[in-house]
Amino acid sequence: MSLAIVHTRASVGIEAPPIRVEVHLANGLPAFNIVGLPEASVRESRDRVRSALINSGFEFPARRITVNLAPADLPKEGGRFDLPIAIGIIAACGQIAAQALDKYELAGELALSGELAPISGALPFAHACHKAKQALIIPQQNASEASLINGITLFAAPALLQVFHHLCGQQSLLPYSGVIPSQVSSQSLDMQDVIGQTTAKRALEIAAAGAHNLLFTGPPGTGKTMLANRLVDILPPMSDDEALETATIHSITGKPVEPAHWRQRPFRHPHHTASAIALAGGGSIPRPGEISLAHNGVLFLDELPEFDRKVLDVLREPLESGYVCISRAAQQARFPARFQLVAAMNPSPTGSVEDKRSTPDQVLRYLNRLSGPFLDRIDLQVDVPRLPKGSLSNPQQARGESSQIIRQRVLCARARQYERRGKANAELSGKDISIDCALANSDQYFLENACERLGLSVRSYHRLLRVARTIADLQAEALISREHLAEALQYRAFDRLMAQLLAQ
Repeated sequence: MSLAIVHTRASVGIEAPPIRVEVHLANGLPAFNIVGLPEASVRESRDRVRSALINSGFEFPARRITVNLAPADLPKEGGRFDLPIAIGIIAACGQIAAQALDKYELAGELALSGELAPISGALPFAHACHKAKQALIIPQQNASEASLINGITLFAAPALLQVFHHLCGQQSLLPYSGVIPSQVSSQSLDMQDVIGQTTAKRALEIAAAGAHNLLFTGPPGTGKTMLANRLVDILPPMSDDEALETATIHSITGKPVEPAHWRQRPFRHPHHTASAIALAGGGSIPRPGEISLAHNGVLFLDELPEFDRKVLDVLREPLESGYVCISRAAQQARFPARFQLVAAMNPSPTGSVEDKRSTPDQVLRYLNRLSGPFLDRIDLQVDVPRLPKGSLSNPQQARGESSQIIRQRVLCARARQYERRGKANAELSGKDISIDCALANSDQYFLENACERLGLSVRSYHRLLRVARTIADLQAEALISREHLAEALQYRAFDRLMAQLLAQ
């Protein structure tokens, strides 16, 4: 037989569309052509495949070889097609039966020696194969990652020769079965490490309970970064679907997905010099950015006003929709980006408003680097002041509760939200708010009057209601009271600061 068909998959965003690798051997002058919209890395596979076949003991056919990667209108990139092309050439030479190729999907990059090197995107590849009820043959280095898919038929091979022996039935590979840990390994960061800052810790608990975005404002050295680093430890654990979706994003970027840590929520901390493409993603072949890598986790932006304003405004749509769509001439990719934003900033370009080193106009120009629509999407704005005198001399009295105790309250509050509406309070729609956040007439007037004095938008008004709903859930209250509204209004430190500066 001079024609062979091998099944594999490409990588487009977080999807893995099927690809047919068609290999045809014809008479004529020796040639090796790859068609089907291959990128440079795929075209270079000709030399890798030739050397791998020869060094594995196969005779490279001195014929006209044509490899078609179908469908032809889908761009292909990466070294994942090396193994399917090599197996296709061997099968076209008549050394592997066509029936043996129908029940497998293959992927792997070949070294010149014939050994298999790992590929990126093994997890979405495995997930798609499992849904198609196909067995999978991949490099050994990707086996533990692909085994995160429950019920998958997976074979891990070290080299091309072992794949050939398995397909021929000479020496079968053993099905790979990895051990997936059921619990997340414990973290070493604890809320008690932060001295004082009771209000900030309370805001962090509310943010964790309702999945709210949070902004810390305060002078340098008051513990803003320490508080932000401890948010992940008090968040609820990820579900299986959330963990798989998050691991898939990391897999397509080539980052190793370790089964021991795959259930840990991601914590991304990009530098303030990051570009819009670094945050949102992009490239000629779309790749996820920091906001997608923080999916189902925390995105921490330190020194918030130092970020370029246009870069921060890139976050506005993903904060509302939970995904980012990247369009390029060749293709379009949509990446999930439902993250929890935590930001920290100084209230003045010199560090503190009280040091009198900046005029009100200078402070206003500094704060105006943050656009109003971006700030509208932050639920909690918390002032983190300097520690009072005596806190450092007697720190044990100012440490407060541990992360474990706070996390139990967060879990109870989140359970009430999912029982009531099936989602966290930060995701409540306008219709949900009208039902779950109903107020008495007097409380309604109180909140509207407060929003008018602070100059808050309708979006901020709804976010206040969501925060009040979370505070009520932490206290196991069925209805929102004036006390909950007053506490929610307390967490508008940035708005109060701007109002004071404008009044001067």
